[in-house]
Amino acid sequence: MRLLLLMAVLLGLDLYVFQAFRLLSSNWSSTARWVLYGAYWLIPVVLVICLLLVSSGQVIDWNKPFNSFLRAFLFIAYLSKFVIGGVLLIDDIRRLLFAGYQNIAGSGTPVDAGRSKFLTQFGVLLGSIPFISLTYGILRNPYRYQLFSKKVSIPNLPESLRGLKVIQISDIHSGSFTLKEPIRRAIEMINGERPDLVFFTGDLVNNEAREMEPYLDVFDKIEAKYGVYSVLGNHDYGDYIRWESREAKLENMERLYATHKRLGWQLLRNENRMVEVNGQQVAVLGVENYSAHPRFPKYGDLARASEGTEGAALKLLLSHDPTHWEDQVVKEFRDVAVTFSGHTHGMQFGVEIPGWFKWSPIQYIYKQWAGLYEREGQYLYVNRGFGFLGYPGRVGILPEITVMELV
Repeated sequence: MRLLLLMAVLLGLDLYVFQAFRLLSSNWSSTARWVLYGAYWLIPVVLVICLLLVSSGQVIDWNKPFNSFLRAFLFIAYLSKFVIGGVLLIDDIRRLLFAGYQNIAGSGTPVDAGRSKFLTQFGVLLGSIPFISLTYGILRNPYRYQLFSKKVSIPNLPESLRGLKVIQISDIHSGSFTLKEPIRRAIEMINGERPDLVFFTGDLVNNEAREMEPYLDVFDKIEAKYGVYSVLGNHDYGDYIRWESREAKLENMERLYATHKRLGWQLLRNENRMVEVNGQQVAVLGVENYSAHPRFPKYGDLARASEGTEGAALKLLLSHDPTHWEDQVVKEFRDVAVTFSGHTHGMQFGVEIPGWFKWSPIQYIYKQWAGLYEREGQYLYVNRGFGFLGYPGRVGILPEITVMELV
């Protein structure tokens, strides 16, 4: 019943928005009109077929890139239709008000209550913006990795640690990948920077440990002079799917821990590693997911992770969710110099002009959502994410490899 209701609503939207295309193509040749009509109605036909297949319990087992693109394309098409439909609705309200005025006025100059060609054109133009931009974001941007370089001034940093280079990646979401070669090029970019430390700040997978296994031979090539360190993100716990048993979920977690080990990464679960760099002790702390938002888990224990780090010349923290920084780090752990986080992806959508302007809808949810933040000598860096989730692309907010030099 829910499926029928959904199809009825969407097909109603198709019929409503079709008025715009019929009006705008009224002066076209017959052949051009029929090509447009065929392309327009092919989208709801494909949607209905997909919905019926899914509802019947059949698995749509097409190749993964095509399947991912098809789902995204259908979403984008109907998002654009909703935009066009909104403008048409405004036009229909205008027509209704004009018709009412004409009836009340009686005699006199009649008011044209026909559909406005200008508003129709405006609606189609407005609807084409998300269609074009989101489609471009899928075709061009999901693997368009960018190096974001930052020099961070650490108060009282020992001279022997000046110039320490840290690379951060976050939110790989390997279950969303469809290509391997561009990821290999990204790993070459990382290694080309010759980092001292590499940090991965959570969400290795979407839901299951097995998602990472096709990419083990890619990510295990990451090299760092003093090691690669990692933590878990909210998606790594398998909380967003239904498991056949508690044991199956626990087995998946053990498989994920083993995956980090196979990659050669040191997974920090509320613990630390003391790394000797040029005769100085650098404490690399890592906590499990800690979020100030109640909808995300709070497994992190920074007090436990800090044990034994009292003599460190520098403390660096890996914590997946940036809300941890304001909620606890800057209040209770003033000796943590830099916190590295991810989680937000920059919403994979926004406007960013480096050094001038950045905006994304995610900023209305997360105060710290992308880039470097500072408070009284303590820093937070929020990585924009290496992978993608849900929408298989990016618009304006590109996938990031952070290169941070401590000075």
